[in-house]
Amino acid sequence: MRVAVFGGGYAGLGVARHLEQSLPADVEIHLVDESGIHVVRHLLHRAIRRPEVAQSLSIPLRELLGRTIVDQRRVTDLDVEAGHATMADGSELQFDLGAVCIGAEPAFYGIDGAEDHGAVLHRAGDAARIREGFMPVLDDGGRVVVGGGGLTGVQVAGELATLATEHDASEHVEITILEQADAVPPGLDERMQEAIDEALTSAGIDVRTGTTITSVDADRVGVAEGKHLAYDQFVWAGGIRGPTAVGAHRPRVPATLRLSERVFGAGDAVEVIDENGRSAPAMAHTAIRQAPVVAENIARLVEHRRSDASSFEPRLDRYRDDDLGWTVSIGADAVAAVGPSILTGPAAVGVKTVVGAGYLADIGAVSEAIEHVREAL
Repeated sequence: MRVAVFGGGYAGLGVARHLEQSLPADVEIHLVDESGIHVVRHLLHRAIRRPEVAQSLSIPLRELLGRTIVDQRRVTDLDVEAGHATMADGSELQFDLGAVCIGAEPAFYGIDGAEDHGAVLHRAGDAARIREGFMPVLDDGGRVVVGGGGLTGVQVAGELATLATEHDASEHVEITILEQADAVPPGLDERMQEAIDEALTSAGIDVRTGTTITSVDADRVGVAEGKHLAYDQFVWAGGIRGPTAVGAHRPRVPATLRLSERVFGAGDAVEVIDENGRSAPAMAHTAIRQAPVVAENIARLVEHRRSDASSFEPRLDRYRDDDLGWTVSIGADAVAAVGPSILTGPAAVGVKTVVGAGYLADIGAVSEAIEHVREAL
């Protein structure tokens, strides 16, 4: 029997690690990931200001896994009903049970020029490219426009503003966030939004909410009502779409995380409706917590199919999206929601650091966890 996990991000790595503990030794576990690298994406913005941390945020999957076969191929088509994957090189992979954890891609919503002119923070090398594009602005002055005021947009803007301050360039560098919603980041608790807005303002970042981007040219952003905003660097952080292999959309899955008879989904690849009927946010912590649910359900189906497949299927585990709090970096500053409390300053930085180091330690990247604490504090 073969179980295939597609994607080596938070959900995919977590599923594979849990399956190694729960599946019989004769069940093959394949993790298909084109890069073979686990990128700690929720900390990737730090590499814009501190390039030296990039290496500790990109960890070979083989170092984090045991008997799992790491398959470095790119999936171009995934038939979740038939249990069949087609790769970019024309090869194929047949599997009995699987998990779609490929992760989302940046969404540009058909905005003319956004993809052509916008730098994104999505893969390991993107932080270096954003930093490289910012260097001329540091030297000569100018404006950076960040399209999108979600967590990624806020944290990118924070890193750039702090980098400008560290280079004594804040007086001639302007960082502007354009967000369509009425507050940043959209969807967070109002008290958290207020604290983040205050931190952004303190960092000298211009936040313009209720602003819809309609087009992007080589040196200016078009907004509603025919107005334009000139820029020297444009960063796009406006949203996500599903992976191409499953039709570029995020299919909806119930609390069991079941996508088809043989396939489950977790992380950004799917939209999860938890057992309380709420849509789970596409965040690192939700993907991490969905992984054991998927692994447990796959293990139950493996046991069922190997014992008496003619009997009723076992009851499947269900995911509940408990609010465990939020941590957001704004350069060297941070804001954290811990229970009913909103923390800022050193206390929030400490929480953010502990959360990041805790994740690295949990996946077996102990040296990277130590390095993260050393760099952050």
